[in-house]
Amino acid sequence: MNDLEKRLFDFAVRTIKYLRTLPDSTEIKVITYQLIKSSTSSGANYEESQTGSSKADFTNKVRISLREMRESNYWLRIIKAIDNQDNPELNYLIQESKELKLILGSIVQKSRT
Repeated sequence: MNDLEKRLFDFAVRTIKYLRTLPDSTEIKVITYQLIKSSTSSGANYEESQTGSSKADFTNKVRISLREMRESNYWLRIIKAIDNQDNPELNYLIQESKELKLILGSIVQKSRT
């Protein structure tokens, strides 16, 4: 497992664990469902990209991973806006999703050339 694979895996696990601490309201359930899907999909698509059948296949899978990470960042920011608390784990997840977006975006850009 390379460093990025590990970071994506850890991000998904930490996101799921964080979501377990949130209240059980209707709106949080919807956000939780979406965020679990996007945070785990980002890592899964990146994993799949590692065995891509072509450069185009690799780029497409990483692009999907980037989209899913962008979505994860969005849902985390929604939680922060709703929660309105300074939660260290939530702040970490938002920052990590920003960094992962930058890394994945850079890979997509470099793979286009």
